[in-house]
Amino acid sequence: MPIIKSAKKRVRVARKATIRNAKTKRILRSALKSFQTSVSGNSHSKAQSALDKAGKHGLLHKNKVARKKRQLAAAARKAGVKTAGTKKAAKKTVAKKAAPKKSAVKKPAAKKTPAKKK
Repeated sequence: MPIIKSAKKRVRVARKATIRNAKTKRILRSALKSFQTSVSGNSHSKAQSALDKAGKHGLLHKNKVARKKRQLAAAARKAGVKTAGTKKAAKKTVAKKAAPKKSAVKKPAAKKTPAKKK
């Protein structure tokens, strides 16, 4: 058992992280298995979300997460499941008439001279 205060804190932090990581891994495994058993749009989105969380917490490398997500998308396409795309549609904006901009030239601040001592 550690004696130093910072070492005690590291034990507490490591214990919390271990619990969080185990929970994230369990959710990831169950999401991937449910996707493999029944390929559907809902299970696909849950599996992608679980992969993103695992990557965010550092359980999986970002390239591995990208590879797994690509494999999931390929399996979903092969099964004929329509999934929501990762790219969001660009919103159309109405262009407003902009008033002509005035030149924003500021005058330099006047320097104050220090008071002279007598």
